[in-house]
Amino acid sequence: MNRAIGIWTGILCSILLWGCGNSDELPPPAFFQLESIRIGEVTDAPVYHRLDPATLITLNFSEPIDPATLAANITLQHKSGERIELHFTPDQSELHIEAVNRLVAFSDYRLEIHNGLRALSGSRITTGKIIPLTTGLDSTDKFSRIPDEELLTLVQRHTFRYFREFAHPVSGMARERTSSGNTVTTGGTGFGVMAMIVATERAFITREEALQQVQQIATFLEQKATRYHGAFAHWIHGETGETIPFSTYDDGADLVETALLMQGLLTARQYFNRITPEETTLREVITRLWEAVEWNWFHKGEEQVLYWHWSPTYGWQKNLPISGWNESLIVYLLAASSPSHAINRELYEHGWARGGNMTNNATYYGYRLPLGPPQGGPLFFAHYSFLGIRPEGLSDRYADYWEQNRNHALINYNHCVANPNGYYGYGKECWGLTASDGEKGYSAHSPTNDRGVIAPTAALSSMPYTPVESMNALRFFYYKLGDRIWTEYGFTDAFNLSERWFTNQQLAINQGPIILMIENHRSGLLWDLLMNDDEIKRGLTLLGFLW
Repeated sequence: MNRAIGIWTGILCSILLWGCGNSDELPPPAFFQLESIRIGEVTDAPVYHRLDPATLITLNFSEPIDPATLAANITLQHKSGERIELHFTPDQSELHIEAVNRLVAFSDYRLEIHNGLRALSGSRITTGKIIPLTTGLDSTDKFSRIPDEELLTLVQRHTFRYFREFAHPVSGMARERTSSGNTVTTGGTGFGVMAMIVATERAFITREEALQQVQQIATFLEQKATRYHGAFAHWIHGETGETIPFSTYDDGADLVETALLMQGLLTARQYFNRITPEETTLREVITRLWEAVEWNWFHKGEEQVLYWHWSPTYGWQKNLPISGWNESLIVYLLAASSPSHAINRELYEHGWARGGNMTNNATYYGYRLPLGPPQGGPLFFAHYSFLGIRPEGLSDRYADYWEQNRNHALINYNHCVANPNGYYGYGKECWGLTASDGEKGYSAHSPTNDRGVIAPTAALSSMPYTPVESMNALRFFYYKLGDRIWTEYGFTDAFNLSERWFTNQQLAINQGPIILMIENHRSGLLWDLLMNDDEIKRGLTLLGFLW
């Protein structure tokens, strides 16, 4: 027994002596820890949103990590499953990570830290970790910088292709949208006719080519398209000319769309003024179409307001009066200008101006708004009626129309800069709310109906009113978002950066004003043409306008 005690005492002493003799060589702890994550400017968030695609990732650990274990155990994957090549820069217990190539903007990624990661001491990480990441705007230029005047021309040329190359082959009219097939649009075709004039003056096409297409459109409208008391439907079948119903009860005349068409045709009548058989014939066809519209029939007999729709099936059941303030001033101006079916001033005063009730005169963001709904409504109100009618110097008892449109645009701009709803991307370079597509469908976007959807046409078609702000927006749309929204037909209709949504569609009624209002800003071409029409002058005088 004494011998056994002696053996155990010897073993114990040996253990104690070994421990004392190796006090600086304690076995390493089994684990080390990830202590913090910083991605961009954000530290230790559950999810990292809207990161710059070149964002630096910094990981801090409880002790220095083993570089040999990094590549296999720290990975970054795109949602498609593609693994991203990474560059690691260890600095003691801090690790900097960068993607070798910039990440894709507005995309989902997953950063994974696997439990095979080791410290220099040999310790392994306590547990793996998965960190969701989403990228935001890529602020690098997508195209080489060019002078602003060249950029304006580029935008006009590409956008014009929608009305030239994408025009319906039979009618020559403008398709409603990129996916419309045989559905052509009446108002959008009016914009397209005016775009032919711009394209001629900018040498995108020849005068003969423009004349041929406008003649094709005018002949189709006269010979094939169904008319209702001289007015056209909103949508027309591009081969047969038959009406395509726009909605329930709307399968007949659309007086607003007809006015937008006539605005374009009358501008073309002014432009194609040469004494040649071809141009003389075009002017004659346009005059017959123009004089056939029975403007003074569209007020239900004796009512003191014009009505938007009439259906051969449902009559006046749509029951939508054309009252201000909105995009439809051009209806009353043309109706007063008609040499054959003119309205009187009383209809304008009671029907459009509503006895003065269309006035606003409130101030928003420091700008007085003479007319319209709170904060102005969608910006197309400032565009459609003023593609050919010059607002500069135009006034009546209700408003100075340059002040109206300029302040409307500035209110829209300042709303986006103030960004009361906190939408991602809004600011001095990214603004413009108007009727457009959205991720939840088509809507008349405005400061009071702000869903985070920006439509390039809103800012670009406001170029005459807000040249500095609109040019800043154009540079942003083209250089910063061009990889997402720039196409052979110009900019796509709309986007929502908060939702990472970008449409692939163009709409004629939004493409047209971009070309036309940029041209009015640059040269006043379309304003000069229509404002010199004697019938338009007579209508303006009849309604009490000064210009």
